[in-house]
Amino acid sequence: MEETISLKELLHTLKKRMFLILSITFTAVLLSTLFSLFFLTPIYQSSTQLLVNQAKSDQPVFNPSEIQTNLQLINTYNVIIKSPAILDLVRQELDLDLSAEQLDSKITVASEKESQVIAITVQDPDPYTAADIANTTAKVFQNEIVNIMNVDNVSVLAKASVKENVAPVKPNTPLNAVIAFIVGLTVSIGLAFLLEYLDNTIKNEQDVEQSLEAPLLGVISVIEDSGRERGVERTEGIKKTGGESVV
Repeated sequence: MEETISLKELLHTLKKRMFLILSITFTAVLLSTLFSLFFLTPIYQSSTQLLVNQAKSDQPVFNPSEIQTNLQLINTYNVIIKSPAILDLVRQELDLDLSAEQLDSKITVASEKESQVIAITVQDPDPYTAADIANTTAKVFQNEIVNIMNVDNVSVLAKASVKENVAPVKPNTPLNAVIAFIVGLTVSIGLAFLLEYLDNTIKNEQDVEQSLEAPLLGVISVIEDSGRERGVERTEGIKKTGGESVV
């Protein structure tokens, strides 16, 4: 006989294991929040912007080819900014106890599509160190690009700074709590159905029919204790009257 599970049975299982589901989900959210607040190192972010553009000339005629050339150079600049030629100078100037690879992992270089602006973003446990690395990287790149590419078309558009009461970008405690809630809820529901599947004890008439695969013919009612006690008292009363029936 092929077994089928109805929606009513699914809801019954969820209701039956509700305490387990809520306990696991709440525990997952609590552990995620505590881990994010007390065990993960806060990471701060700081950014600076570079403008790739030729210096203004005395020619009043606008030359669109220069802008197109600058846009084509931006992809090359993104690679050069994170090259050892630039990062080694940044490490020396800031006296950082980091390798070029470690410093590279802290820096992200991006540019908007069809834009002449390059953003240098740095993440570090210290917000002031992040700002210093971003500003120094921009300054070193601006100076060195003249020797590397023989062009002088980079200027600092906005310097990185540390604002008051700056908040870390990592860890994102609310997001981690939401993820923990979803994972905890999924795991707890799966565990509830697994426990229900492994539970082969017989509790009611439906369990008997499913186990024996046969229709149920009758049910023996449960005799209450109070009824048995009244029967005992009546028997004792009959014995006390010398075996005579008392109505």
